Amino acid sequence: MAADKQNDVKVSLMEENKENLPDGGLGLEILQIIKESQQQHGLRHGDYQRYRGYCSRRLRRLRKTLGFKMGNRHKFVGKKVTVEMLSDNRYLLLVLMEAERAWSYAMQLKQEANTEPRKRFHLLARLRKAAKHSEKLEKLCDSPRVDAKTKLEAQAYTAYLTGMVEFELQEWKQAMEAFNKCKTIYEKLASAFTEDLAVLYRQRVDEISPNIRYCAYNIGDQNAINDLMQMRLTGGGGGMMAEKLEALITQARTKQAATMSEVEWRGRTVPVKIDKARVFLLGLADNEAAIAQAANEETKEHLYETLLAECRDTIQAVKEELKTEAKQRERSSDGDTGKVSNLQYLHSYLTYIKLCTLVKRNESMAHTLQAKLKEPEADENKRGPRPQDLIRLYDIILQSLAELSTLQGLEDDHTFQKEVSLKTLVYKAYRCFFIAQSYVLVKKWSEALVLYERVLKYAKEVQSKAKSLNNSLKDLPDVQELIAEVNAEKYSLQAAAILDTDEIVEVPQQLVKDNTPLCDHLETFRFDPTLVGKQPSLVQFPPDFQPIPCKPLFFDLALNHVAFPPLDDKVEQKGKGGLTGYIKGIFGFGS
Repeated sequence: MAADKQNDVKVSLMEENKENLPDGGLGLEILQIIKESQQQHGLRHGDYQRYRGYCSRRLRRLRKTLGFKMGNRHKFVGKKVTVEMLSDNRYLLLVLMEAERAWSYAMQLKQEANTEPRKRFHLLARLRKAAKHSEKLEKLCDSPRVDAKTKLEAQAYTAYLTGMVEFELQEWKQAMEAFNKCKTIYEKLASAFTEDLAVLYRQRVDEISPNIRYCAYNIGDQNAINDLMQMRLTGGGGGMMAEKLEALITQARTKQAATMSEVEWRGRTVPVKIDKARVFLLGLADNEAAIAQAANEETKEHLYETLLAECRDTIQAVKEELKTEAKQRERSSDGDTGKVSNLQYLHSYLTYIKLCTLVKRNESMAHTLQAKLKEPEADENKRGPRPQDLIRLYDIILQSLAELSTLQGLEDDHTFQKEVSLKTLVYKAYRCFFIAQSYVLVKKWSEALVLYERVLKYAKEVQSKAKSLNNSLKDLPDVQELIAEVNAEKYSLQAAAILDTDEIVEVPQQLVKDNTPLCDHLETFRFDPTLVGKQPSLVQFPPDFQPIPCKPLFFDLALNHVAFPPLDDKVEQKGKGGLTGYIKGIFGFGS
């Protein structure tokens, strides 16, 4: 409630500052206010009761702020907002919140009316009350104090709620006129204002369009059914229109089902006498086409679930007839119990449709998860898809294929059994691939490598068996792409194993005990713990000495055998100094 009050204060200040202009009159962003309030207070999850409580609390706060109290705690005194009071746009907001409170209560009762039909009367009363409040808002906006844009929005809002009332009363013509008026106003507003506001107006137009088409169909426009089917493909027609649209499609198929009497499957023609089975089989092609043309994954998932629900209901109806047939066979002693009956074969056909639809749905979900796995994680705190999620999907696919191979009436159909076994191999290969991916995440390199080899084995087996069954490979994933991806993952796995020190320590010692440096075995892959350590063994240092040719040394040996001529005659002789020289020599004076 404190958060509600803070939001109200912000919205009120924004409305006073932006729209209570002196020269343009009072203004109120009606559609923007109700859309923001609905998204923030429950309608994002379809909780109309929470939104109704928010409208009540906001009304109480507005009345308290404006001094617009309805008496006191002892006595109620009703008051009405008049044109003379329009000095503040919050008086317009007061009437708008009253209409929203009544509308949200009506939508809450509509949800409860599915199990309690009597609440439909209360629903209509609250819708009329909401339309009455909207008419009061439109009259107040006719005042010259209110700007032109607010007048147009009030008219569109009144037309929308009036159309809702007439729609529930099944007054198709009046409802269509009201919705068309609302659509026209919002289209004009979208073309006249900025892109931010235009988006809101276009969204409202998209919400109204299915209602207009439905009214046109009920009036007598047969072309409207095609537009409704197209809106169903694009995800339109939500809310109150969803159930009516499904009922309309079922009604149209029921009219056509009277002409359908038999169905052919795998060379055998089976009569179809159950009306529910006729309706389902008649709409099967349309449902498959709708799934193929779905605009997004959410719409495709919804169409798959709808088709599976219809298929389960049809199978249940056939089972009831089978019980009756079994009792009749027990009474008759001459019945042929060896051959599969037409009703049992029809049951097998419907089961085949259900299982194939399950396979396609899970395969579609797997493709979506694979695309998300390859995307980088935007938020680390948010849990993204993991390979384990895909393993679960492929487990369900394999379980469905196992049930296909045990269908009654198809035990001797060897072509069918070969097709199922081939599909089983393909999905086993993909399941094994994602199991290997899960082992890679926990750094179990050996287990992952073995599983990758198993994937290649399955893929090659598929390629060898697919030569005789080319037609059955049209809807299957391409195993050639899987083979290329596995080969790439194997190289990445070897590189990751080298970089992971803890795993390398666990490698048997005989692989690395020779301490050979890396430069001596570049052509051989080997787990070597020294390569990621502090002292990697890359080369041998210092290197071993090797003999090399060097510069020769020259020795002059001929000198010992050469006789030189005497040089005595050229050497100077010292003269003798006598006694004086002798004495000087003794005492060192002559040196």
